[in-house]
Amino acid sequence: MLAMAGAVVLPGNASAASTLGASAAERGRYFGTAVAANRLNDSAYTTILNREFNQVTAENEMKIDALQPQQGQFSYGNADRIVQHARSRGMQVRGHTLAWHSQQPGWMQNMSGTTLRNAMLNHVTQVATHFRGQIAWWDVVNEAFQDGSSGARRDSNLQRTGNDWIEAAFRAARAADPNAQLCYNDYNTDNWNDAKTQAVYRMVQDFKNRGVPIDCVGLQSHFTGGSNYPSNYRTTLSSFAALGVDVHITELDIRNAPTDAYRNVVNDCLAVARCKGITVWGIRDSDSWRSSENPLLFNGSGQKKPAYDAVLTALNSGTGPNPTTPPPTGNPTTPPPTGGQCTATMTPGQSWGDRYNTSVTVSGASTWTVVVAITSPQKISATWSGSPTWDASGNVMTMRSDGSGNTFGFTTMTNGNSTARPQIRSCTSG
Repeated sequence: MLAMAGAVVLPGNASAASTLGASAAERGRYFGTAVAANRLNDSAYTTILNREFNQVTAENEMKIDALQPQQGQFSYGNADRIVQHARSRGMQVRGHTLAWHSQQPGWMQNMSGTTLRNAMLNHVTQVATHFRGQIAWWDVVNEAFQDGSSGARRDSNLQRTGNDWIEAAFRAARAADPNAQLCYNDYNTDNWNDAKTQAVYRMVQDFKNRGVPIDCVGLQSHFTGGSNYPSNYRTTLSSFAALGVDVHITELDIRNAPTDAYRNVVNDCLAVARCKGITVWGIRDSDSWRSSENPLLFNGSGQKKPAYDAVLTALNSGTGPNPTTPPPTGNPTTPPPTGGQCTATMTPGQSWGDRYNTSVTVSGASTWTVVVAITSPQKISATWSGSPTWDASGNVMTMRSDGSGNTFGFTTMTNGNSTARPQIRSCTSG
């Protein structure tokens, strides 16, 4: 892992807890923004950037058409400028994006099949190699799933090269820069119940199960207002985290910048240990791709908006990095709790080199809630026949009956700890 990815550096010499980046850093996270190279000459812009943020994402300068406008001819000038500006001030850099169906140069748009696949993989390799050691996280693949209820892949020229194109891109990125964290990034994946969210979840789960190199998932979270912020957003974050990947809020902007929605997003990220940080998609409203909707934390004059105050207060009120959950003690079978008639019995299932299955049978109640604890760094990667939620650490699962019977099961990834096994903490009827 890249050394700088493990520690968040305070931007400039800002006093702790008085700026977004400083406060986030105190909680082991980053608070970043999208940056455009042509605005780095704007002193009002760079004053806010340097004061407030400890992470940057190039808004357009690292997309395919910007970096390789002609096949085989790479143009890194503007991207390098952003990276150098950030790194000289101790800010982390997110690379965005290596493979995408959009903003392709004309020469790539006209390709198909094996020729396109090879060109895509060459682009991934060349770009990741150029920035090796400078990028904390790469959005390796961007927006590969359809909107709507199908849960299908987007029909793009890249998808038509074969369903394994995403996997191929991740493997190429890992080979080119083994120390960067590799992310999948998409929009409309905020509501846990949406088909698109579930489809991305299944892909990440499959990648983790098969050893495809993926380290993180990015939620763009371009909300259309407070009503568009889903009440189950925290469930989405914690569910992805339970697969053993980090989660990032990568392109946050909210129409009219409602304080409650911004506050809720921050609180949800702070509540999930593997939520590593938040990036707003621009600094001032006038810098936003949605400028007419005033969706950011600073107005066009660079003044802090009420949403800024809400975010900073939420950051300052949040807790630090969650400690590792200690291994629970006790028997794998719980006695019925006082006043209830519910017993949960755990049975080991099939085991592989990197994961194992467990089933739990509940007796004494037809509706029930069972709490199961996992020893870190192990993580539950799949469940069946129940409705799960997780605590902030991602190591304690609460499973509720969902009408499919009195036995549920789950798969646990060992993540290097092959000896620990789950423990049942409680069984509650009703």
